Amino acid sequence: MSECCDVGLWGLAVMGQNFALNMASHGFSVVVGNRSISKVKLTVDRAKDEGNLPLIGADDAADFISKLKKPRKIVLLVMAGKPVDETIAALASHLEPGDLIVDGGNEWYPNSIRRAEELDKRGILFMGMGISGGEEGARNGPSLMPGGKRKAYDLMEPILMKCAAQVSDGACTGYIGPIGSGNYVKMVHNGIEYGDMQLIAEVYDCLKGIVGMTNVDMARQFARWNEGELSSYLIEITAKIVGKEDDVTGQGYVIDYVSGFLYCIPCFDYHRVYICNICYNMISLVL
Repeated sequence: MSECCDVGLWGLAVMGQNFALNMASHGFSVVVGNRSISKVKLTVDRAKDEGNLPLIGADDAADFISKLKKPRKIVLLVMAGKPVDETIAALASHLEPGDLIVDGGNEWYPNSIRRAEELDKRGILFMGMGISGGEEGARNGPSLMPGGKRKAYDLMEPILMKCAAQVSDGACTGYIGPIGSGNYVKMVHNGIEYGDMQLIAEVYDCLKGIVGMTNVDMARQFARWNEGELSSYLIEITAKIVGKEDDVTGQGYVIDYVSGFLYCIPCFDYHRVYICNICYNMISLVL
């Protein structure tokens, strides 16, 4: 494989690993980098195990940049907020005018606008891109919501169109609009999803507390609803979650032991007593 890769991905938690493997699976040569080198080795090993995919690793930021074709295209998948600024600073010092950074994290849209303005002074392009679908979607086809300058999108379009989820009328992506718009659309998407989650939670509470249904009965009911007009990913996983037996203690069901955590389903991440940056700001908008 050539050392001059089509695209780079920095940030190798599971979402980053899976999206890197997704791009490589579609024939794009990928270089990956991460603050801790162990994640780089893990991702390279996964690429080999999954069919010798065209993916290589980098030792550090300078090595990562040196392995990219010009104009360079880089996708970031790191924790929102300060880590994004720190990563951009580390990478941008090696970049040239015309290169592109795409932040694929769940970021508050004003931050994307600020970063784009700062990088524009150096001639570096920037996009903020919402990604929906969680770990499985990142590997097999997510919904992608890119926002930024049109010429930035045009650089990434061939990759995004192939790597996004595919439905009957095409890829689940497209040019959303100027910088910040992709993050904003993802925020609205999360808000709609939270509304669905609230409805599901209230239905669960009624079925359990008022109707008196067992976990098995509720799992079967949600599964039946998922076969009709209510069919959706959230209804599907609710049926599985409600009916999941506790395989640690061998007694009862996992859902009845859950406490002390919020599972931020829109961004598919665990958090103890707080929710993710984009969801917090989305909620702040409507309160």
